Amino acid sequence: MRLLLDLGNTRLKWWALDAGRRLGEGAVAWTGSVAEHLAAEWAGLPEPEAVFGASVVDSEREQLVDAQVRRRGGAATVWVRSPAEACGVRSAYADPSRLGVDRFLAMVAAHADGRSPCVLVGVGTALTLDALGGDGRHLGGLIAPGPQLMQHSLLGATVQVRPERPGEVAVLADNTADAVASGCWGACAALVERFVAQVEPMLGSGSTLLFGGGDAPLLRELVARPGELVVDGVLRGLAVWSGTALPPAADD
Repeated sequence: MRLLLDLGNTRLKWWALDAGRRLGEGAVAWTGSVAEHLAAEWAGLPEPEAVFGASVVDSEREQLVDAQVRRRGGAATVWVRSPAEACGVRSAYADPSRLGVDRFLAMVAAHADGRSPCVLVGVGTALTLDALGGDGRHLGGLIAPGPQLMQHSLLGATVQVRPERPGEVAVLADNTADAVASGCWGACAALVERFVAQVEPMLGSGSTLLFGGGDAPLLRELVARPGELVVDGVLRGLAVWSGTALPPAADD
């Protein structure tokens, strides 16, 4: 069995895979009791022969997770860092290590699944956009606050903007809560549309638009271009990178 770990800004997600079968999967928010949760979730799993992790968080949280891995009796976690080139994908960054490993692995998964050329949109704490050519060449990308973070930033920097409830997205809002939500989600949708329009001529015909991350479903509905949802793109890319057999796509 191989254990794959995706340490994101908001939560940790994991897969336990064995010869293309998914033995287990789960997620836990960093605000929860991570060590206790993982100990309970992993109790019934076989001892992992190898553990691979992708992390965008601090070393303290990496060490916390690795300590739980070691308590299972398996090997220490192999932390994947963004390389200049791997699995047919070539980074556009002059310093490849500065490209978030979540973005790199999402491109690896898309390329391995035959979805390049494409634009990848990651919708979480941050909004990330990356252009990937059909030959696996990363053309570059953008980073902005995600729609939820954008709303929190606005509320933290203003005195009068204090919605009484979470807002809903509307074309024309008639209250502060909906106005904040609509403005922030609309700004993210507009950035995606602008980015796609600018990079499409570089990607050529047949490019696809892929959305991943916890807030991807809603943003995809707001973007005035057809796009596909990608579930667990980082874990899929991590499986490709580590040579771990993936379960059939129908099981995802």
